[in-house]
Amino acid sequence: MLADPSQACLLHFDDETDAAMRLGLAAQLPVKLIDRHRFPDGELKLRLPVDGAGRLPPHVVVVRSLHDPNEKLVELLLVARAARTLGARHVTLVAPYMAYMRQDMAFTPGEVVSQQVVGGFLAGLVDAVVTVDPHLHRVATLQEAIAVPDAIVLSGAEPLADLIAQRRPGALLVGPDGESAQWIAQAAARHGFDHAVCTKVRHGDRDVTVQLPAVDAAGRAVVLLDDMASTGRTLAQAARLLGAAGAASVDVAVTHALFAGDALQAMHDAGVGEVWSTDCIPHASNAVAMAAPLAQALRSLLPA
Repeated sequence: MLADPSQACLLHFDDETDAAMRLGLAAQLPVKLIDRHRFPDGELKLRLPVDGAGRLPPHVVVVRSLHDPNEKLVELLLVARAARTLGARHVTLVAPYMAYMRQDMAFTPGEVVSQQVVGGFLAGLVDAVVTVDPHLHRVATLQEAIAVPDAIVLSGAEPLADLIAQRRPGALLVGPDGESAQWIAQAAARHGFDHAVCTKVRHGDRDVTVQLPAVDAAGRAVVLLDDMASTGRTLAQAARLLGAAGAASVDVAVTHALFAGDALQAMHDAGVGEVWSTDCIPHASNAVAMAAPLAQALRSLLPA
């Protein structure tokens, strides 16, 4: 049964209408569009979908996946602050991709720890966050990065593992670097896949050195699995090494299909066959829908 629109609703922008409609249907929430106008100088004018009395329901859910995040963070600032003045008592952010989580410490003097800054910014706007595979390393939980009462983390590893089991039964799962170990372990445990993790040394955004683990890939269908792919260089280098080691095929599965610039072409040039991703970020490679698990998490936060 659809939630009472006087009590809860899901707000979205026009560039995420399809994702919002899928989530609203799965969560049984009324879905409403935020009207957005851009002035010639780039400033935004937003109008929230209030009722006849000019009010929003007490529980507002905003869906905004934070790839290309900078302008979206300004949008969230405007929407969340305005929603409070229009009757919202509880604001939930559903961000299938959460930006600015990787920079969790200062590696050189004066470097901004963006996870702390953006995490604090979001914690000052919303009461709850639902996201998928945030890129956390030295911080153990999302709530440490975004100090809200409810911080729910889902993973794409298991649904991607289900897809891999269908497409490449008996595959060898390989993580491109040590940071991928947690997702590799989750996916492998679900279907009993053999698995291993490469080692990586990063010299720059597009310059990495990868070393294969001590595992026999000869004649095997190999799937490189990670939480995200940005430049694709790490995955491409791993794919080349696996091909040279005799792998029968090399495919890629990622939660977040960032794929900046020529990333996809670089992976295919390195011998990657299929590329599969979740729909947390819209992309032609999307093969796994996350609306159902996101809706389940969201329903745990909604009023009964």
